Parts: sequence; structure tokens; C-alpha cells
Amino acid sequence: MGTLGENLMTNSMKDIIQVRDLTKSYGSTLAVDHISFDVKEGEVFGFLGPNGAGKTTTIRIMVGLTQPGSGTAWIDSHDILKEPVEVKKTIGLVPETSNLYGELTALKNLIYQAELYGVPKKERRIRALDLLEEFNLKEHQEKPFQALSRGLKRRLTIAAALVHHPKILFLDEPTTGLDVMSARGLRKLILDSKKKGLTVFLTTHYIPEAESLCDRIAVIVKGKIRVIDTPENIKAQVKETEILEIGLDRITEDLKNKLLVMEGIEKILVSENRIRFHTKKLDQITHPVIKVLEEQGAKIETINTLSPTLEDAFVKITGLDSELMKIDKPMKMGPE
Repeated sequence: MGTLGENLMTNSMKDIIQVRDLTKSYGSTLAVDHISFDVKEGEVFGFLGPNGAGKTTTIRIMVGLTQPGSGTAWIDSHDILKEPVEVKKTIGLVPETSNLYGELTALKNLIYQAELYGVPKKERRIRALDLLEEFNLKEHQEKPFQALSRGLKRRLTIAAALVHHPKILFLDEPTTGLDVMSARGLRKLILDSKKKGLTVFLTTHYIPEAESLCDRIAVIVKGKIRVIDTPENIKAQVKETEILEIGLDRITEDLKNKLLVMEGIEKILVSENRIRFHTKKLDQITHPVIKVLEEQGAKIETINTLSPTLEDAFVKITGLDSELMKIDKPMKMGPE
């Protein structure tokens, strides 16, 4: 739970995004299923869910790229259906696949984006150079976009989305496909943008990313929002759960099946050669679990007790295996 001061501050913040009863169908599939939520000015709001949950469809509706089946949304008090031009002036969009031009240099891409957004001619080059400096891209300003690394492309795409000084930045799976260092740098850019007062709407299927970046998170599965709250409050939903984590030399399906039927174990999660037991009876299950492992010939390499994480809460709320969230979308071929 947040402190009293934090809660008062959150409650006093203006709702800059309001979504009401939004739906979208593709054939017989209801991709977005009557969702409603608000985003407060100046916060990083996370849309967390597995691939195919409806995250990208929701963003596309909110920024005017797709028409909803029903419902609507307001972006900085502008109705997305009645005032689409005003909405576009207010937002910056970083799609999952970059919309910049491969043959143009980094500098020319930013200047051209400034022109598209209606930035006065005398300000375009100044803003472009300022953003290249801010995003540590100045040494790459004369390189064609197609020659940049994937991490630099993502940074430049975010810079382009900010060239017209929007109030809200929409980021759709911004770190997908990036190496560890590039992803870390991109997350820092997101936090730095928030410090400057920007509202960030972030879709992701990386649970640790949502936990580290977001002030609040909406968990969406199969087009439905399951919960909206702070990471701390979501984790509190499993506060009574205790976790025993055991590292093994090997984990077989037969071993998992024998452990699952043991009394007192609510859920088992497996990641590589580590197995986590969720329970409310830690003292009662530890020795029986170790006995079963020994009987099955599994060698115990580590054993620890853990506090519940956002990943544990996600599993409890959704009923999904957290390993599903670690599967990236297939990489798209193209200029990025």
C-alpha cells in the first residue's frame, strides 16, 4: 500500500485518459471486451498481459488507428471519435514496428516528423538536435535509420514521437527484441520522461518491466481487464502465500505431477531448473517435498524461501502460467 501522502497525491492528479466500455471484434473474436479505465496525468500506466490479450488493439483504438466496435475514450478531454485531429496533436506514438524512414538519416527523420506534426519551420531543426542530444544519438545523426542498431532505432523512434511536445506517450512493447543493455537504457529514458511530466501509456508482456516502471498496472487477459492497481497493492493479494524455491539438477514431468498432488501445495511454477511451491503451510510441506525429491533421485542444489512477487500475483489473478508471458511475439521482418 502507498503512504498517505502518496495516496493523496495520486487522488489529486487529473485523469488525462478516460476509457469507457470499449470493445473491438475481429470476426467472432472479441479482442477488447468492454474495458474501462482512467490514466492519471504524469504517471506511467502499464497494460500488462500475454501476447494476444488485446493490448495493441486498445492502443490502436485510443490513438485513432482503429475504430472501436462500441464505447469511446477521451484523451486530454478530447473524444477519440469526435475529435481525432485534436487527439493526435496531444499524443506521441511509438508502435511496436518503427514508422521512421530507413533511407533518411536520424536528423532528417526527426525534422520530417516535426514537419508532419506541424512544428513551425524555424523550430524543427532545433528540436531535432535537442532530442538527438537528449537521447545520446548525436554521434549517429548523419547515419541512415536502416544502419542503426535495434536499440538505437527504438531510441530514435521515441525521440520522433516527442518532437511536437506531446502530453502523452504511447509505447507498444518498446523493449521487445532488444538486448539487455539496450532495454535497460530504454527503461531509463521512460523514467526520465516521466520526471519531466510526461504521461506514459506502456504495453508490455514483461512482468518485471511493468513492476519496475509503472505507477499503476492494468492486467488484461483475452480482452478483459482483471485488475487495476499499483504493483504493491497487486502483490498484496498474495501476501498470505509463502514460497519455497528449490533448485534441482533436473525437473521431469513425472516429478512435477507427483509434487502437484501433495497436500498443502497450491501451485507449482517451474523456471529452468528452479521450482517454486506456493503454499500457506510452508513448515508443513518442506520436509515432505524434500522427501519426494530424494525418492525421485533429484539432486537439490539450492533451497530458499521467498516473498511473493508481481509474477506470483499475476499467476494467482489470471490463472495463467507465468512462462507464457516470457514468450516474445515472432520477430517481424522489415527495416527495423
